[in-house]
Amino acid sequence: MQLTDKRELEDLAARLSYKFNDMSILEQALVHRSFLNEKVDQNIQNNERLEFLGDAVLSTAISHLLIEKFPDADEGRLSKFRARLVNESTLAKLAMAIELGRFLLLGKGEELTGGREKPSILSDAYEAVIAAVYLDGGFERAFSLVSSQFSLFLEDVSVTEISRDYKTELQEQSQELFKVAPVYQLISETGPEHNKIFEVEVLIKGERFGKGQGKAKKEAEQQAAMETLERLKSSR
Repeated sequence: MQLTDKRELEDLAARLSYKFNDMSILEQALVHRSFLNEKVDQNIQNNERLEFLGDAVLSTAISHLLIEKFPDADEGRLSKFRARLVNESTLAKLAMAIELGRFLLLGKGEELTGGREKPSILSDAYEAVIAAVYLDGGFERAFSLVSSQFSLFLEDVSVTEISRDYKTELQEQSQELFKVAPVYQLISETGPEHNKIFEVEVLIKGERFGKGQGKAKKEAEQQAAMETLERLKSSR
């Protein structure tokens, strides 16, 4: 069952500079889980599986682009570069650039609370759209899209910027804006003992503002602080 006007889907595809062979994949990328709460009688899926796949496609594509741009950078630095690029704030900005919000299929509750402009919903939908291109046209087409969409952000990445102490910057901004210090909370530890991956989130007054991953807790905290600073900057 088609839920979106064909012309709307074609408009979005044009914004991506990509022609879909199967528009139903693109449509699925636009279905937020809140929409299904009101459509239980329809045989449709939300975009969360596509979001999962899109995250992996994005990570692979950005990793490739970074290795090409920084041939002398080590694994740790490349990981920081990637975290600087693939985060909620950046993905939400890219989603807004193509007006992705207006194409989303949302439930009435999300619609009324500004869901079309929420960074978390926009960034997840953007990942789902990347997955839709990947499934429809293969990795080469998805890579081409990512390369084009992230070109300006890649130009902004520099060794000097990544070496900044984001935790200190966030400490200062949090005290200034909220009168409290940020709290770093460990979400998970995965992998074998000799090669663990730590995931950390930043809480300010109990609200999650960002998260990060790394092979050490300090690295994960720096990445989480960096994402939080990006979010605070974009909300001004």
